[in-house]
Amino acid sequence: MPQLIDRRLNPRDKSLGNRQRFLRRARAQIKQAVDKAVRDRSIADAAKGGSVSIPTEGIGEPRFVFSSKGGDRERVFPGNKKFVAGDEIQKPPGGGAGGSGKDASDSGGGEDAFTFALTENEFLDILFDDLELPDLVKSSLTDVMVSDHRRAGYSTDGTTPNLNILRTMRTSMSRRLALRRPSKDAIARLEEELAALQQGKDWLDPVDGERRDEIAADIERLKRRHRAIPYIDPIDVRYNRFAPVTTPRAKAVMFCLMDVSASMGEREKDLAKRFFILLHLFLKRKYDRVEVVFIRHTHEAGEVDEQEFFYGRESGGTVVSTALEKMIEIRKQRYQIADWNVYCAQASDGDNSSGDTAGCVELLSEEILPMCQYYAYIEIAESLEDGARGFSMGGKELWRGYSELLSAKNFAMKQVAGRGDIYPVFRELFAKQSRKGVT
Repeated sequence: MPQLIDRRLNPRDKSLGNRQRFLRRARAQIKQAVDKAVRDRSIADAAKGGSVSIPTEGIGEPRFVFSSKGGDRERVFPGNKKFVAGDEIQKPPGGGAGGSGKDASDSGGGEDAFTFALTENEFLDILFDDLELPDLVKSSLTDVMVSDHRRAGYSTDGTTPNLNILRTMRTSMSRRLALRRPSKDAIARLEEELAALQQGKDWLDPVDGERRDEIAADIERLKRRHRAIPYIDPIDVRYNRFAPVTTPRAKAVMFCLMDVSASMGEREKDLAKRFFILLHLFLKRKYDRVEVVFIRHTHEAGEVDEQEFFYGRESGGTVVSTALEKMIEIRKQRYQIADWNVYCAQASDGDNSSGDTAGCVELLSEEILPMCQYYAYIEIAESLEDGARGFSMGGKELWRGYSELLSAKNFAMKQVAGRGDIYPVFRELFAKQSRKGVT
């Protein structure tokens, strides 16, 4: 069977092309491995690449094989001293077929899972491949246009920094070939022949004299043609052309509201931070113009920076409505509804001060949901006893109050009870095409 070996040079990364083809072919299995890996990672390692393992089945390179059905073929084995043409080769005695993977027997061979490393960019691309912000471009934003310059072929005039040397040389060569510009090598060959005739020859020989005159005339004619057709003509010069392109500008802001009151223990805060870190990575990776506003609240709320949001240690009572009021205040000051897509994600353990939940529901239904593209509420539920995975479906006070808002198309809420629930819930909230329901 012929063996094909690719020896083309790729100085930057010799296996880059093969690596990308492999990722595309095994994308489904790699996606499952990445989803599993992100559930068990620490907060600090959430954005890092790393090694993932996938089953070996289905990752083999495609290759051409001879058909086993019909036809005759001959093979020559080197070093054969036992058989001649026409002999029938018996099957080897004994032995058995080897297994594969963990199901292989002791007498057969097996294969381990295939492990390879993903870079940080590859890991995040696969992790957020099929997620998106819902309804990002509002109909009112189509009139907000932004001009940008993009490549649009070549032009015969422009500035020196935009000179395209490769295209210029190609055009010059095409013109010289079309006009049959003589090369210096052709002139040099004629000059060598003329010099050879002039050395040691009788100048009175009429044959040599005619040849010398003919060569001299050809040399003069070629030199005139060589000078008349320049190597590079002004008509050969080409510049990169850039044309202005107008595109609708879609601006979005994501409000992140997190409860850090005394009722939120270390476990609850850890799960809430995991969700928001995943959300923050998703926004930075998928979108260029999405601003993130971080709001922490106890009995009072305040806007904080990213570092304070994830690592601050203040505590206190619980008044959820302060965070909603702070969000409304910031939105009115900096983000006009006509120009911005507004999103919000809220994480809490569900506890709230007496009588405040009704005010939260009123703020959501009357002020926040009408201006929001999407509002997601995540409640950190209590785990079941004995370490069993799961949680009670009843929810706490805030959950029961927010249940009245499920009829709104742009509102969704989920419960999480452990690290393993964070990523599945995140995918449900931000998966393409559908984001409704209660879990």
